[in-house]
Amino acid sequence: MASLSFVSSSHLTLRTPSIAIRTASSSPRTSVSFSVKAQSVALSQDDLKKIAAETAVQAIKPGMVLGLGTGSTAAFAVDQIGKLLSSGELYDIVGIPTSKRTEEQARSLGIPLVGLDTHPRIDLAIDGADEVDPNLDLVKGRGGALLREKMVEAVAEKFIVVADDTKLVTGLGGSGLAMPVENPLTDGFAAAKEIEKFQGVVEHGLFLGMATSVIIAGKNGVEVMNK
Repeated sequence: MASLSFVSSSHLTLRTPSIAIRTASSSPRTSVSFSVKAQSVALSQDDLKKIAAETAVQAIKPGMVLGLGTGSTAAFAVDQIGKLLSSGELYDIVGIPTSKRTEEQARSLGIPLVGLDTHPRIDLAIDGADEVDPNLDLVKGRGGALLREKMVEAVAEKFIVVADDTKLVTGLGGSGLAMPVENPLTDGFAAAKEIEKFQGVVEHGLFLGMATSVIIAGKNGVEVMNK
């Protein structure tokens, strides 16, 4: 893994591996462009997930209530939070897990945990996604925790999504997650309303208008997309 260095944007303070980094936005979003020297390193998909997750963790400050996501990428973020707590670099935080799996991981790392009933306001949630479109809308749920994820992330002041570049799509449904999709969604909000009409549906995996930042790690660098 490449060495770490500090860079910053108007939205996040980031410590990231020394590969190319850029911010992006689509109107009406704004961003600040910045970069660090690229290195020629062979990165696996797990490496990229870890880079994105550890970048997001740099936004955590003492005193925060954190939403702890579920899935392979979010697990890297939880691991990093545990390491920073253990080293004393991070302190006075509590986490709200979005699944039993994340709860067990966090407890094993010594991360103090609370619930939404006692902490209904969350400062920052960090989680992965199965798909991310140009509007920062998401498809989530392959990890089987979408209900608790949505409950936690809907009340977070900031919600940072972390992913590798294979999760980027031009339209939700475009990656054919569970089955081939001929036409990606053109109106996610309309689709969500239709899904919610079905009897017995408790929640769905369309996370629309919720993410405040998305951190995407690819072989050419890290892209930070902000609302």
